[in-house]
Amino acid sequence: MTLARSTLANRLLAALPAAEAGSRASLRGSLAHGTADGYSDIDVEWLVPDVAFPSCLDVVPVLSAVQPVASVRFSPDFLHSPVQRLVFVRFAGVPLFWRLDLDVRTAAADDVPAPAADDEWSRPESALANALGAVKAVARGRFDDARGLLDRGFARIGSADRATGDWAADVARLARACERREPGLAGFAAEIVALA
Repeated sequence: MTLARSTLANRLLAALPAAEAGSRASLRGSLAHGTADGYSDIDVEWLVPDVAFPSCLDVVPVLSAVQPVASVRFSPDFLHSPVQRLVFVRFAGVPLFWRLDLDVRTAAADDVPAPAADDEWSRPESALANALGAVKAVARGRFDDARGLLDRGFARIGSADRATGDWAADVARLARACERREPGLAGFAAEIVALA
């Protein structure tokens, strides 16, 4: 039986501060505001001491103790910031919608502008995140959002393909195109196709 999203979130909120003395974790986004629906992800801010920031970026051991981790990606927007990282975590054994968006930061992050983004992450995996977002948008009846997510996903992997409005087929085409470009993503792509 799959654990509840609130249980997973609460375990994360307990595990992160326990892993680093003087740190604290808090919910953000729709879960924090009480506006979450069945498709909402988990947004957490982890405020860590300045001196502990580099060691806190090794989040996999801490998170794996809560729930097995399937994938970790660092946003290129903060990849070289000395005070902040945005980490996207996909857990194994829970619904794909329950991605963790973990903002690891120090108190100085509010005062230091983010360095220029670079592109040091997997474009196909990022495009698969768009495909998953499109499934979520369709389920919520936000068809323009779904179209935009799919079109940006195709563009991200250099494909001229675009959304047609046949949502399941569109998601499947994007997922399979991502898998062709990065075969190691076959399992994630198949999960998204099945979900669509």
